[in-house]
Amino acid sequence: MISPRFKCGRFDLDLGVHARPLVMGILNVTPDSFSDGGQFLGLEAALSHAEQMLADGVDIIDIGGESSRPGALPLSLQQELARVMPVLYALRDCGKPLSIDTYKPEVMREALAAGADMINDIRGFREAGALAIVSDSDCGLCVMHMQKASAIMQVAPHYDDVTAQVTAFLLERAGALETAGVERSRICLDPGFGFGKTLGHNVDLFRDMGRLRDTSGLPVLAGVSRKAMIGELTGRPPGERLAGSVAAALAAALQGARILRVHDVAETVDALAVWQALKPVPDQLQEQTRGNFNDA
Repeated sequence: MISPRFKCGRFDLDLGVHARPLVMGILNVTPDSFSDGGQFLGLEAALSHAEQMLADGVDIIDIGGESSRPGALPLSLQQELARVMPVLYALRDCGKPLSIDTYKPEVMREALAAGADMINDIRGFREAGALAIVSDSDCGLCVMHMQKASAIMQVAPHYDDVTAQVTAFLLERAGALETAGVERSRICLDPGFGFGKTLGHNVDLFRDMGRLRDTSGLPVLAGVSRKAMIGELTGRPPGERLAGSVAAALAAALQGARILRVHDVAETVDALAVWQALKPVPDQLQEQTRGNFNDA
């Protein structure tokens, strides 16, 4: 059974079935991210964007200093630290959990020492030393699946059964975290939409999100905002994918995702508020089903 609470550093977040999914706002401090590269590279611009997300109702801010878009090349440790640490220091008393999007153990160590509440690792804590660093803390952890490295992940990705293989990987990495001493209530899983996957793979994974949740017993984080799959489904470039991204966020919530990683916080928060207010509760669904059957 999935824990109704997510332990995330200084914060204890509600993931109960009656709570709305948490909205994780993306703060890319990069010049080359696929959607907003360069917009928030300077400290002043990054903080202004963070303040707007806070005003819009964000639940978690995810700070990233290295682009993981298809074809992206690795960034040096010094460059990544220079980008993310000033932002982390400036925001650590903002009243919301701060996540650092990194796979580098050295960045994890520095960020946690500076007060980060969560580590979001696209490589699933496979780098040498990562497990030891995060296990010796109380931070929340997001384990993501990615096939191959960013530079080549979209070169002919292949799976025999994408859901089974992604689920097996995530279960193995969650098990490694638990073996290292991490409580289950600190772990969430990300299928890694767009990370070494075709549109068909992404659609299959999306429809099977509930299967991943039920098999793992862990909360699922879904990040599809403005991604290529939205572009392929709508025919629109990254800057015109707002409607498609919000629709995908609601669909992910319907599939059971408990954390939604998005660029457009205000629009997603509003859409979730309306969805939460209007969706049938389980008892109503049962009554509707009985009524439809009796009318047949």
